[in-house]
Amino acid sequence: MATQQNQPLPEGYQLNNYKIEKLLSSGGFSIVYLAKDENDNPVAIKEYLPSALVLRSAGAEVQVNSEENLALFRHGLKCFFEEGRALATISHPNVIRVENFFRANETVYMVMQYVRGRTLQFHVQRHRQEFTDTFIRRIFVHLLNGLREVHANKLLHLDIKPANIYITMESKPVLLDFGAARQALVSDHQRLRPMYTAGYAAPEQYRNGNDLGPWTDIYSVGATMYTCIGGQHPQPANDREKKDELTPLNEIVKSGFSPELLSIVHWCLEIDHLKRPQTAFELQKALTQEPQSIPGGETPDAEKSFTGRLKQTLNRKIF
Repeated sequence: MATQQNQPLPEGYQLNNYKIEKLLSSGGFSIVYLAKDENDNPVAIKEYLPSALVLRSAGAEVQVNSEENLALFRHGLKCFFEEGRALATISHPNVIRVENFFRANETVYMVMQYVRGRTLQFHVQRHRQEFTDTFIRRIFVHLLNGLREVHANKLLHLDIKPANIYITMESKPVLLDFGAARQALVSDHQRLRPMYTAGYAAPEQYRNGNDLGPWTDIYSVGATMYTCIGGQHPQPANDREKKDELTPLNEIVKSGFSPELLSIVHWCLEIDHLKRPQTAFELQKALTQEPQSIPGGETPDAEKSFTGRLKQTLNRKIF
Protein backbone atom coordinates (compact mmCIF):
# COMPACT_ATOMS: atom_id res chain seq x y z
CA MET A 1 0.00 0.00 0.00
CA ALA A 2 1.36 3.43 -0.95
CA THR A 3 2.23 5.76 1.88
CA GLN A 4 0.54 9.13 2.17
CA GLN A 5 2.46 12.38 2.19
CA ASN A 6 2.56 13.84 5.69
CA GLN A 7 1.94 17.55 6.11
CA PRO A 8 4.78 19.51 7.79
CA LEU A 9 4.19 21.82 10.72
CA PRO A 10 3.12 25.25 9.40
CA GLU A 11 5.46 28.23 9.31
CA GLY A 12 5.15 30.25 12.50
CA TYR A 13 4.11 27.24 14.59
CA GLN A 14 5.35 27.44 18.20
CA LEU A 15 6.95 24.14 19.20
CA ASN A 16 7.91 24.39 22.87
CA ASN A 17 10.58 27.13 22.93
CA TYR A 18 11.07 27.10 19.16
CA LYS A 19 9.27 28.86 16.33
CA ILE A 20 9.12 27.02 13.01
CA GLU A 21 10.50 29.18 10.19
CA LYS A 22 10.31 26.85 7.19
CA LEU A 23 10.67 23.30 5.92
CA LEU A 24 14.25 22.28 5.10
CA SER A 25 13.79 18.68 3.96
CA SER A 26 11.50 15.68 4.25
CA GLY A 27 11.95 11.96 3.79
CA GLY A 28 10.38 8.64 4.56
CA PHE A 29 11.29 8.72 8.25
CA SER A 30 11.53 12.36 9.28
CA ILE A 31 11.00 16.02 8.47
CA VAL A 32 13.61 18.71 9.15
CA TYR A 33 12.71 22.35 9.84
CA LEU A 34 14.57 25.60 10.22
CA ALA A 35 13.44 27.21 13.48
CA LYS A 36 14.41 29.97 15.89
CA ASP A 37 14.92 29.51 19.63
CA GLU A 38 13.83 31.96 22.33
CA ASN A 39 16.99 34.00 21.71
CA ASP A 40 16.27 34.20 17.98
CA ASN A 41 19.15 31.81 17.16
CA PRO A 42 18.61 29.47 14.18
CA VAL A 43 18.37 25.74 14.84
CA ALA A 44 17.43 22.70 12.77
CA ILE A 45 14.65 20.53 14.22
CA LYS A 46 14.21 16.94 13.09
CA GLU A 47 10.74 15.45 13.59
CA TYR A 48 10.25 11.68 13.75
CA LEU A 49 7.50 11.03 11.20
CA PRO A 50 7.71 7.66 9.38
CA SER A 51 5.23 8.00 6.53
CA ALA A 52 4.63 4.24 6.40
CA LEU A 53 3.28 4.27 9.96
CA VAL A 54 1.68 7.63 10.80
CA LEU A 55 -0.42 10.28 9.18
CA ARG A 56 -0.74 14.03 9.72
CA SER A 57 -3.14 15.57 7.24
CA ALA A 58 -3.69 18.78 9.21
CA GLY A 59 -2.88 20.36 12.58
CA ALA A 60 0.14 19.29 14.62
CA GLU A 61 -0.53 15.89 16.17
CA VAL A 62 0.29 12.69 14.33
CA GLN A 63 -1.89 9.58 14.26
CA VAL A 64 -0.78 6.01 13.73
CA ASN A 65 -2.45 4.83 10.53
CA SER A 66 -3.43 1.38 11.85
CA GLU A 67 -3.63 -0.47 15.14
CA GLU A 68 -1.11 -3.06 13.96
CA ASN A 69 1.49 -0.33 13.37
CA LEU A 70 1.21 1.14 16.87
CA ALA A 71 3.87 -1.06 18.48
CA LEU A 72 6.21 -0.53 15.53
CA PHE A 73 5.79 3.25 15.71
CA ARG A 74 6.47 3.27 19.45
CA HIS A 75 9.57 1.15 18.97
CA GLY A 76 10.88 3.60 16.37
CA LEU A 77 9.98 6.49 18.66
CA LYS A 78 12.09 4.98 21.42
CA CYS A 79 15.02 4.41 19.01
CA PHE A 80 14.81 7.99 17.73
CA PHE A 81 14.74 9.35 21.28
CA GLU A 82 17.72 7.20 22.29
CA GLU A 83 19.58 8.31 19.17
CA GLY A 84 19.08 11.93 20.25
CA ARG A 85 20.23 11.13 23.76
CA ALA A 86 23.38 9.42 22.45
CA LEU A 87 24.23 12.14 19.93
CA ALA A 88 23.78 14.82 22.60
CA THR A 89 26.86 13.38 24.34
CA ILE A 90 29.02 14.04 21.27
CA SER A 91 30.67 17.42 20.92
CA HIS A 92 32.90 17.48 17.86
CA PRO A 93 33.32 20.10 15.11
CA ASN A 94 32.86 17.48 12.37
CA VAL A 95 29.62 16.00 13.76
CA ILE A 96 26.29 17.81 13.84
CA ARG A 97 25.60 18.89 17.43
CA VAL A 98 22.34 17.82 19.10
CA GLU A 99 21.25 20.54 21.51
CA ASN A 100 17.92 19.21 22.76
CA PHE A 101 15.35 16.47 22.24
CA PHE A 102 11.79 16.23 23.53
CA ARG A 103 8.35 14.70 23.04
CA ALA A 104 5.43 16.68 21.61
CA ASN A 105 2.49 16.16 19.25
CA GLU A 106 2.59 12.39 19.93
CA THR A 107 6.09 12.13 18.44
CA VAL A 108 9.72 13.12 19.17
CA TYR A 109 11.83 16.10 18.08
CA MET A 110 15.61 16.46 17.91
CA VAL A 111 17.00 20.02 18.01
CA MET A 112 20.31 20.34 16.19
CA GLN A 113 22.90 22.96 15.42
CA TYR A 114 21.98 24.80 12.20
CA VAL A 115 24.90 24.51 9.81
CA ARG A 116 25.17 27.09 7.06
CA GLY A 117 26.75 25.55 4.04
CA ARG A 118 26.17 23.23 1.12
CA THR A 119 25.99 19.46 0.97
CA LEU A 120 28.89 17.60 -0.56
CA GLN A 121 26.31 16.30 -3.04
CA PHE A 122 25.77 19.87 -4.27
CA HIS A 123 29.50 20.29 -4.87
CA VAL A 124 29.79 16.92 -6.62
CA GLN A 125 27.06 18.03 -9.02
CA ARG A 126 28.26 21.60 -9.54
CA HIS A 127 32.01 21.78 -8.86
CA ARG A 128 33.48 18.29 -9.13
CA GLN A 129 35.98 19.54 -11.71
CA GLU A 130 37.58 21.57 -8.91
CA PHE A 131 38.13 18.56 -6.65
CA THR A 132 41.78 17.62 -6.24
CA ASP A 133 43.72 14.82 -4.60
CA THR A 134 44.66 17.17 -1.78
CA PHE A 135 41.10 18.41 -1.32
CA ILE A 136 39.66 14.88 -1.11
CA ARG A 137 42.28 13.81 1.43
CA ARG A 138 41.81 16.90 3.59
CA ILE A 139 38.00 16.76 3.64
CA PHE A 140 37.86 13.07 4.51
CA VAL A 141 40.65 13.13 7.08
CA HIS A 142 38.66 15.79 8.96
CA LEU A 143 35.40 13.89 8.46
CA LEU A 144 37.03 10.76 9.87
CA ASN A 145 37.94 12.71 13.02
CA GLY A 146 34.24 13.10 13.60
CA LEU A 147 33.50 9.49 12.69
CA ARG A 148 36.12 8.30 15.18
CA GLU A 149 34.27 10.21 17.90
CA VAL A 150 30.99 8.61 16.82
CA HIS A 151 32.48 5.12 16.92
CA ALA A 152 34.17 5.83 20.27
CA ASN A 153 30.65 6.40 21.65
CA LYS A 154 29.62 2.95 20.34
CA LEU A 155 27.44 4.44 17.61
CA LEU A 156 27.36 3.82 13.88
CA HIS A 157 26.22 6.36 11.31
CA LEU A 158 24.89 3.84 8.75
CA ASP A 159 23.94 6.42 6.12
CA ILE A 160 27.11 8.23 5.05
CA LYS A 161 26.75 9.69 1.57
CA PRO A 162 27.38 13.04 -0.14
CA ALA A 163 23.90 14.31 0.78
CA ASN A 164 24.62 13.72 4.49
CA ILE A 165 27.89 15.66 4.59
CA TYR A 166 27.80 19.44 4.82
CA ILE A 167 30.69 21.65 3.75
CA THR A 168 30.58 24.83 5.81
CA MET A 169 31.62 28.31 4.70
CA GLU A 170 35.05 27.54 6.15
CA SER A 171 35.23 24.35 4.01
CA LYS A 172 34.82 22.17 7.11
CA PRO A 173 32.95 18.86 6.64
CA VAL A 174 30.14 18.11 9.08
CA LEU A 175 28.46 14.72 9.35
CA LEU A 176 24.64 14.87 9.34
CA ASP A 177 21.56 12.66 9.61
CA PHE A 178 22.38 9.43 11.39
CA GLY A 179 20.49 6.30 10.35
CA ALA A 180 20.58 4.50 13.71
CA ALA A 181 16.84 4.74 14.40
CA ARG A 182 16.02 3.49 10.91
CA GLN A 183 18.43 0.59 11.28
CA ALA A 184 16.92 -0.36 14.64
CA LEU A 185 13.48 -0.50 13.04
CA VAL A 186 14.76 -2.72 10.28
CA SER A 187 16.52 -5.07 12.69
CA ASP A 188 13.54 -5.67 14.95
CA HIS A 189 10.63 -5.49 12.52
CA GLN A 190 10.41 -6.74 8.97
CA ARG A 191 7.33 -4.79 7.89
CA LEU A 192 9.45 -1.74 7.11
CA ARG A 193 11.84 -2.19 4.23
CA PRO A 194 15.51 -1.34 4.91
CA MET A 195 16.30 2.36 4.49
CA TYR A 196 19.77 2.13 3.04
CA THR A 197 21.01 4.18 0.10
CA ALA A 198 21.89 2.09 -2.93
CA GLY A 199 25.52 2.57 -3.93
CA TYR A 200 26.58 3.74 -0.47
CA ALA A 201 25.32 0.98 1.84
CA ALA A 202 27.75 -1.82 2.68
CA PRO A 203 26.89 -5.43 1.73
CA GLU A 204 26.21 -6.36 5.35
CA GLN A 205 23.46 -3.71 5.54
CA TYR A 206 21.42 -5.78 3.08
CA ARG A 207 21.56 -8.76 5.44
CA ASN A 208 19.32 -7.41 8.23
CA GLY A 209 22.19 -5.87 10.14
CA ASN A 210 24.52 -8.85 10.44
CA ASP A 211 28.25 -8.08 10.80
CA LEU A 212 27.74 -4.33 11.28
CA GLY A 213 30.68 -2.41 12.69
CA PRO A 214 32.94 0.59 12.04
CA TRP A 215 33.93 -1.11 8.74
CA THR A 216 30.31 -0.63 7.61
CA ASP A 217 30.68 3.15 7.79
CA ILE A 218 34.11 2.82 6.16
CA TYR A 219 32.48 1.25 3.09
CA SER A 220 30.14 4.25 2.85
CA VAL A 221 33.07 6.67 3.21
CA GLY A 222 34.80 4.84 0.36
CA ALA A 223 31.66 5.02 -1.76
CA THR A 224 31.40 8.75 -1.08
CA MET A 225 35.03 9.31 -2.10
CA TYR A 226 34.38 7.21 -5.22
CA THR A 227 31.51 9.56 -6.12
CA CYS A 228 33.60 12.67 -5.48
CA ILE A 229 36.33 11.40 -7.79
CA GLY A 230 34.34 9.56 -10.44
CA GLY A 231 31.12 11.58 -10.50
CA GLN A 232 28.93 8.50 -10.01
CA HIS A 233 28.18 6.20 -7.10
CA PRO A 234 29.59 2.66 -7.11
CA GLN A 235 27.57 -0.35 -8.21
CA PRO A 236 25.14 -1.23 -5.37
CA ALA A 237 26.72 -3.70 -2.97
CA ASN A 238 23.94 -6.30 -3.21
CA ASP A 239 24.47 -6.42 -6.97
CA ARG A 240 28.23 -6.62 -6.52
CA GLU A 241 27.80 -9.71 -4.36
CA LYS A 242 26.00 -11.42 -7.24
CA LYS A 243 28.33 -10.15 -9.98
CA ASP A 244 30.99 -7.58 -9.16
CA GLU A 245 31.10 -5.11 -12.04
CA LEU A 246 32.45 -2.12 -10.12
CA THR A 247 34.24 0.16 -12.57
CA PRO A 248 37.79 0.87 -11.35
CA LEU A 249 38.39 4.56 -10.78
CA ASN A 250 41.51 4.54 -12.93
CA GLU A 251 39.23 3.77 -15.89
CA ILE A 252 37.01 6.76 -15.07
CA VAL A 253 39.65 9.40 -14.28
CA LYS A 254 42.96 9.54 -16.10
CA SER A 255 44.62 12.41 -14.25
CA GLY A 256 44.42 14.64 -11.18
CA PHE A 257 44.38 11.86 -8.59
CA SER A 258 47.20 9.69 -7.30
CA PRO A 259 47.16 5.90 -7.75
CA GLU A 260 47.52 5.66 -3.96
CA LEU A 261 44.26 7.55 -3.36
CA LEU A 262 42.36 5.46 -5.91
CA SER A 263 43.72 2.32 -4.28
CA ILE A 264 42.57 3.52 -0.84
CA VAL A 265 39.04 4.09 -2.16
CA HIS A 266 38.86 0.55 -3.56
CA TRP A 267 40.25 -0.82 -0.29
CA CYS A 268 37.28 0.74 1.50
CA LEU A 269 34.94 -0.83 -1.04
CA GLU A 270 35.98 -4.44 -0.47
CA ILE A 271 32.91 -6.66 -0.39
CA ASP A 272 34.38 -8.74 2.45
CA HIS A 273 34.20 -6.48 5.49
CA LEU A 274 37.31 -8.10 6.98
CA LYS A 275 39.39 -6.85 4.03
CA ARG A 276 38.49 -3.19 4.53
CA PRO A 277 40.09 -0.74 6.96
CA GLN A 278 38.66 -1.84 10.29
CA THR A 279 38.70 1.58 11.94
CA ALA A 280 38.39 5.22 10.94
CA PHE A 281 41.90 5.78 12.33
CA GLU A 282 43.37 3.13 10.02
CA LEU A 283 41.81 4.86 7.03
CA GLN A 284 43.00 8.25 8.26
CA LYS A 285 46.58 7.02 8.44
CA ALA A 286 46.42 5.89 4.82
CA LEU A 287 44.94 9.19 3.63
CA THR A 288 47.63 11.25 5.36
CA GLN A 289 50.45 9.46 3.51
CA GLU A 290 52.00 11.69 0.84
CA PRO A 291 51.37 10.31 -2.68
CA GLN A 292 54.42 9.59 -4.83
CA SER A 293 52.96 11.35 -7.85
CA ILE A 294 49.72 12.78 -9.19
CA PRO A 295 49.14 12.23 -12.93
CA GLY A 296 48.44 15.57 -14.55
CA GLY A 297 49.42 17.43 -11.36
CA GLU A 298 47.18 19.75 -9.32
CA THR A 299 46.18 23.35 -9.74
CA PRO A 300 47.77 25.16 -6.75
CA ASP A 301 44.83 27.49 -6.26
CA ALA A 302 42.10 24.87 -6.70
CA GLU A 303 41.08 24.81 -3.02
CA LYS A 304 41.03 28.61 -2.84
CA SER A 305 38.79 28.66 -5.89
CA PHE A 306 36.47 26.10 -4.31
CA THR A 307 36.23 28.01 -1.02
CA GLY A 308 35.64 31.30 -2.82
CA ARG A 309 32.86 29.82 -4.92
CA LEU A 310 31.22 28.33 -1.80
CA LYS A 311 31.17 31.71 -0.06
CA GLN A 312 29.71 33.34 -3.16
CA THR A 313 26.80 30.91 -3.27
CA LEU A 314 26.16 31.36 0.46
CA ASN A 315 26.21 35.13 0.21
CA ARG A 316 23.53 34.97 -2.49
CA LYS A 317 21.19 33.65 0.24
CA ILE A 318 20.08 30.64 -1.73
CA PHE A 319 19.02 28.81 1.47
